[in-house]
Amino acid sequence: MNKPVAATIGGYRVLLLDSITWIGAEDAGAIVISGSHGGRSAGQYAVVFPLALCCLNDAGVGKDRAGIVALDMLEERGIPGVAFGHNSARIGEALDGWEHGVVSHVNPGAAALGLRLGVRLRDAIEQIFAAPAADQ
Repeated sequence: MNKPVAATIGGYRVLLLDSITWIGAEDAGAIVISGSHGGRSAGQYAVVFPLALCCLNDAGVGKDRAGIVALDMLEERGIPGVAFGHNSARIGEALDGWEHGVVSHVNPGAAALGLRLGVRLRDAIEQIFAAPAADQ
């Protein structure tokens, strides 16, 4: 399984996981960009290890927020989470999410970090995590 590190920003590894099922204990503390949808099944994997930030595809959101329910699951565990728009990046391709994803939904933990709707995911991560406060 391929777990490329796209960047190291403010001491945080930015991991690209096409599938959130590839996450492991060695990834704790990282910023994870996953091509997976943000549904319940993906959320069950995303919450296992503490992450600095978890980013998932919104998959069109769907009925009863089914495509982003993982953001609530992450929030319950104290993990900041965002979804990027399915129209901005292909589902299942983390690199496309990193390069082209636009934030479409944030949980309260991610909002507290400064992540906002409508911004390019990569730009937001580079700005927020490279800030001096992120190194503390």
